[in-house]
Amino acid sequence: MLTLASKLKRDDGVKGSRASSAASDSSRRISVRDRLLVKEVAELEANLPCTCKVNFPDPNKLHYFQLTVSPDESYYQGGKFQFEIEVPEAYNMVPPKVKCLTRIWHPNITETGEICLSLLREHSIDGTGWAPTRTLKEEYRSKVEDYIKRYAR
Repeated sequence: MLTLASKLKRDDGVKGSRASSAASDSSRRISVRDRLLVKEVAELEANLPCTCKVNFPDPNKLHYFQLTVSPDESYYQGGKFQFEIEVPEAYNMVPPKVKCLTRIWHPNITETGEICLSLLREHSIDGTGWAPTRTLKEEYRSKVEDYIKRYAR
C-alpha cells in the first residue's frame, strides 16, 4: 500500500516536467480508481472496529484485498469469516465485488459465497443500490455494520 501512495506522490512531482514520449507518459498514469482507493483504504483502515481486519495480499494492488470479520457477539460469535473484495477498474461508477470465502449458512450469502445485498448492485429495485457518491468506508459503516448487528444475531 505504501508503494502505491509513494508512486502517486512521485507522479504528482513529475507532472510539471512532462516526458516527451507518449509511451513513457502512459506508463506513469494512475487510474481514477487507484487515486480514490489510496484515500478510501486509509479511511477504512482507520475506522474499522477491532473485530475486523484488512489484509492486502499484494501491497501494490489496492483494488484487491481481504476483510476478516470475527464477531464478538451474535450466533456467529467466535467465528472467523473471510471476505474477498475486488474493486473494478470502473470504480466508483460500479460497486466493488464482494465474495464470502468462508462457508456459512446465511440468508444473504449463497453456497458459492456471493453476497446478496442491494447496496452491492449497480441497479436495485428498492433504490438503495450503488451510487458514485458512495465510498468503501461509508458503505461498511452505514450499511454492512448495521446489517451485521441486525441480522447476524
